[in-house]
Amino acid sequence: MACVGLRLNRRRVLKGSAAALATVAAPAIIRAQGSALNVGVLLPRSGFEAAIGQDCQRGADIAPPILKSLGLPDLNLMNSDTESNVDTARARAEKLIGDGAQLLVGTFDSGQTAAVAQVAEQKGIPFVINIAAAPQITEQGYKFVFRNFPIASTILADAFANQKEIFSVVGDAPKTAVYMHVNDTFGTAMAKGIGAVMPKFDMPYQIVEEISYDPQARDLSIEVAKAKGANPEILIVTSRLNDSILITRELVKQRWTPKAIFSLGPGWYEDQYLKVLGKLSDGPMGFNPWQDPNKKLTPVLAAALAKAYPEINLNTNQVFTFEALMVAADAYKRAGSTDSKALADAIRTTNITDNVAIGGGIRFDAKGQNDVVHNGVTQNRGGKQVVLAPKAASNAKPEWPMKPYQDR
Repeated sequence: MACVGLRLNRRRVLKGSAAALATVAAPAIIRAQGSALNVGVLLPRSGFEAAIGQDCQRGADIAPPILKSLGLPDLNLMNSDTESNVDTARARAEKLIGDGAQLLVGTFDSGQTAAVAQVAEQKGIPFVINIAAAPQITEQGYKFVFRNFPIASTILADAFANQKEIFSVVGDAPKTAVYMHVNDTFGTAMAKGIGAVMPKFDMPYQIVEEISYDPQARDLSIEVAKAKGANPEILIVTSRLNDSILITRELVKQRWTPKAIFSLGPGWYEDQYLKVLGKLSDGPMGFNPWQDPNKKLTPVLAAALAKAYPEINLNTNQVFTFEALMVAADAYKRAGSTDSKALADAIRTTNITDNVAIGGGIRFDAKGQNDVVHNGVTQNRGGKQVVLAPKAASNAKPEWPMKPYQDR
């Protein structure tokens, strides 16, 4: 009897072990059912890019309930601060993956994004870029890196096409311009891009002076004086937030109001820029990726942001952070798995048409680049932005030329 009991007990143990092994070995598609996807969100929430990073974070904060209302699965956001530093971004990406992140989103800044892309590719973890325009990021042959944001050359091509549309509407084409830009990864890419792209569009103006500067500079009086001295009709800028405020204050101090200010990049549309400068913030036009006010999901996102952050305007930062998370949730739903290769394969076949940004939706080419996202033109008006172009996404007409700063 003892031998029989021993055999029965042994059978139970073996049966239990087999069941346990079966559970461990079960496909990820089974284990993933009913669980949230762990998404590491990397943003510069401190350091010199803190204000923009925090603005992007708001887009992440409001995303989960909206995504759930769209029938997409839950996301567990693992937020991490890159501190506006490339080395920190790399280290935080590695830590997030070590802590269980199954997909990464970020980082706004091109230099930090390039560093995180290297980590993601090495670890085989999907990385969905929210904002970063340096072309080289998606030119490395990466298999796990995807960007839902236009590259610098696309931003410039759209900017020049949209500028011509504005000139046609206002019946005025400037002849001269000065280009001021930050000397970081993004600013340098944009400067090179202008040289390559602008000749293709037969623009009516010439860039008579190019001025680069450190985005962490605390005094831009010399640079603005140099720009003023070139006597251009328009000022074209690629800035960050702090320097856009410094430039505007110098324009006021030096009593120079260009006919127009064209911003190719962030800074000039930020809420902090609008709040700090008040009436002095009115007038600049932004030629950037933006939300389409005529798409049905745009007011949903705007309403969620207004409820959570009543004093904040919807802009690029929240829109593209939200959309990066939408890509993650959509891919997780279709993959039915947290397996990194399955997620990457699902992202590669993304086809989201009901989105927020201007353009044809969200899909990725062989390089992992969304090739149907496009720019719009906005103008600062009374602490908000209106959309001027393209016509299909517009809700206002241009105010041209800018009102002199001393008359405000």
